[in-house]
Amino acid sequence: MKLNLVMIVKNEEASLGRCLQSAGPLADEIILADTGSTDGTRELALSMGARVWDFPWADDFSAARNFALDHSDGDWNLVLDGDEYLRPCSREVLTQAIEAHKGSWLGGIVRHDAFAEGNEISCSTSLLPRLLPRGVRYTGIIHEQPDCPFPCIPLPLEADHDGYLRKGKGERNLPYLIHAVDLHPEDGYYQFQLASTLRNLGRLEESLGPFRAFYRYGNRMGAYWAGGVVLYLYTLMDLGGSEKLKEAKKVVESERHSLSALADFSFVCGLFYMKLVLSEPSRYIAYLPEIESCYLRCLSIGERPLDGGVTGTGSFKAAYNLGTWYEASGQREKALQYYRLAAGQGYAPAEKRLQALRS
Repeated sequence: MKLNLVMIVKNEEASLGRCLQSAGPLADEIILADTGSTDGTRELALSMGARVWDFPWADDFSAARNFALDHSDGDWNLVLDGDEYLRPCSREVLTQAIEAHKGSWLGGIVRHDAFAEGNEISCSTSLLPRLLPRGVRYTGIIHEQPDCPFPCIPLPLEADHDGYLRKGKGERNLPYLIHAVDLHPEDGYYQFQLASTLRNLGRLEESLGPFRAFYRYGNRMGAYWAGGVVLYLYTLMDLGGSEKLKEAKKVVESERHSLSALADFSFVCGLFYMKLVLSEPSRYIAYLPEIESCYLRCLSIGERPLDGGVTGTGSFKAAYNLGTWYEASGQREKALQYYRLAAGQGYAPAEKRLQALRS
């Protein structure tokens, strides 16, 4: 079995060395398509044993991916970006995992995405189809996806990704996403990607239209659906006002059964019910117990990286929010209990509240 690492790159000198060091030991060959680097990316890749081809950029990420794949003779192709770094895994373990499955399938890796959240650096996970059998190609001008109906089977591969901490990525992607939505206005996936990009750029009002279109046209069985619903709810809450909260209430009530097993959804629901009650206590006071219930449900679900979502919504973040809820409602001992739980998992804000309550 031949396994190749296949990438497209442009000006990745700062991160490519770490990427190739992490993934190179798994690969028989490293295949790179350079789409126009002006730094030392090409020279670095060649020095690390990669085979590099130039690809004239054509405003189409799939075209670049497929060009690189066309130069690979691997039975399997591991597809990574230059700002993704595999966690340790031996070739032997990976080979055993691949040979354990028969038929046509795609290999999934769990990616850990670092992102800024206020003054903190948080992390989210997602299962991505990145090990492709020979012959599989990509479709989509941006946020490209494998063009096949094969199931995605998790492999013992995890990757860290720091690209969301870098400035400029959202601005780079935005014109492509606008163009993709113009071409395919009823494509829920493109609407989701446009909405989340606008949200990340702080353009919340502009993101609301694409979020509504995503919710109307999106595939409820798609891997992006649950995360899209959660971001839609956060956006409505961030914008605020009675009409936005009413819209969020409809979404919560519509999705609460189908998404009840996801900690991310229960977590955002806990925040939503808090905002709802505070917005008009006399009208919504009956929803007060839902706040506690949502966070307790998060802890009962726990952390499930394969399901995707923000790390901590099934553990320390939920415990911390329970602590604040109990503290605000005068239940000091319960507050201490859950602050200790969150602090024991390394969550610094919980340790600060513990110190404040002890003083």
